[in-house]
Amino acid sequence: MRLTLPALISHGRVARRIGLGPQSRINMLRNILTGLVRHERIETTAARADEVRFYAEKLVDYAKQGDTDEKAMKMATFWLTEKDLVPKLFKVLAARFETQSSGYTRTARLPNRPNLDRAPMAVIEYRGNPFPPLQPVRRENQLTLLNQLLKGYRQETEASARPA
Repeated sequence: MRLTLPALISHGRVARRIGLGPQSRINMLRNILTGLVRHERIETTAARADEVRFYAEKLVDYAKQGDTDEKAMKMATFWLTEKDLVPKLFKVLAARFETQSSGYTRTARLPNRPNLDRAPMAVIEYRGNPFPPLQPVRRENQLTLLNQLLKGYRQETEASARPA
């Protein structure tokens, strides 16, 4: 998130203005969270993805406490609008992130939306989902200056280590 002067001076605001008001904001976040749990990867605007990331990670934290915990079950039933996703949250996602303490989600930037508003878009996803990765795995490039210098250094040290 790029901080600008209006973002630094909050004047009592604690959250972004998404939607038409506080209830609209909560409903929008609930719908995005429900879609994220169902599909494990969704495309939305960058501001919404950045805002929903905190709630998605907290939801998994609550789910890791187990479905017998009353507060965890209450949070899951509040944030997920489709109640058939509650078992998926507790059985699939909580089990997947059992060994991790944070960093359950990943966001990636997309090109701006092509219509009139040109809103910056992003993809938010749970890590370890069955989809192909968004960014291809980077291979080591042997032609960079640093790699060429390291290669020359290794050759020099090998040549000096060999008896003449």
